[in-house]
Amino acid sequence: MHDRSSPPDRPNAGPNAAPNAYAGIPLDRAGVRRKDKDWLKDAWASPNARLLPVAKSRNFVTGDADSARAVAVACGGDWGVEPVFLGLLDGVPHFTVDLTGLEAPEEHPALAGLGRFEDLRAVGPVMEATEAGLCAYARGITWWNARHRFCGVCGSVAAGAEGGHVRVCTNPDCATHHFPRTDPAVIMLVHDGAGRVVLGRNSRFPPGMHSVLAGFVEPGESLEDSVKREVLEEVGLEVTDIRYHSSQPWPFPSSLMLGFSARAVTLDIQTDLEELETARWFDRDFLRTFTPSEASRLARPDSIARRLIDEWIAEGE
Repeated sequence: MHDRSSPPDRPNAGPNAAPNAYAGIPLDRAGVRRKDKDWLKDAWASPNARLLPVAKSRNFVTGDADSARAVAVACGGDWGVEPVFLGLLDGVPHFTVDLTGLEAPEEHPALAGLGRFEDLRAVGPVMEATEAGLCAYARGITWWNARHRFCGVCGSVAAGAEGGHVRVCTNPDCATHHFPRTDPAVIMLVHDGAGRVVLGRNSRFPPGMHSVLAGFVEPGESLEDSVKREVLEEVGLEVTDIRYHSSQPWPFPSSLMLGFSARAVTLDIQTDLEELETARWFDRDFLRTFTPSEASRLARPDSIARRLIDEWIAEGE
């Protein structure tokens, strides 16, 4: 992969704020080129083109757990599956293929001995920023293609088109075009304006992990209304002073996280135990000095949740 430095320490959100993990990669998605089959064919056959394979939603990497790097191999030839065009990085075409159908994808002749397939949730936090973003993109687009092989309108086979960014129903009487789905979700740091923040624990979290509140946006709902509803549903608090922070593509599996802060105007937490195992107020001073462990830790370091928490803690310094 290209030798690019990691992003600088992230300042507070704003027009010049550094991007969250998996965002801001310097990639030209070349949307117009996707419609040109001849151009895509030539790009795939180019000796400079690079391929980032995916299998079972895992990315192909090398290196130790604390220094993982993405492995990008040469394109061209028949991989047994249709390649998906990602875009141009420094003018170089980048593609991905989903090798989930192979019993031992890491033993493919073009990959053998070069690396292993790993869950991006395990290696993404230590990867170089551009590589991590490309891996997230490859993971997300292959996940969508794998789950939309049939038309949602009539049930006929849906064929890939435009470099893997559209699936078209093969039934001529239907011919519906299906486009990649991204599910918007709000994620919000709820504070009391006096040095406390609400953190909760979902049963699906890794052991000991606590994080800010989050939930999916419902049809017909604004982002601000979604923040209010989710906080009220999950912890019974009313909030005001809702402020947008930043966003993050989250390919686990296909969300766009929209970060906010909000100030609680009621303080008595009433936890919805169907949504959360627990939720309570945490003091800023406690969070600044506590030592993470398997029994108690904050959200993962590559998440917008962690950025919201870390920047809130830093505000009191």
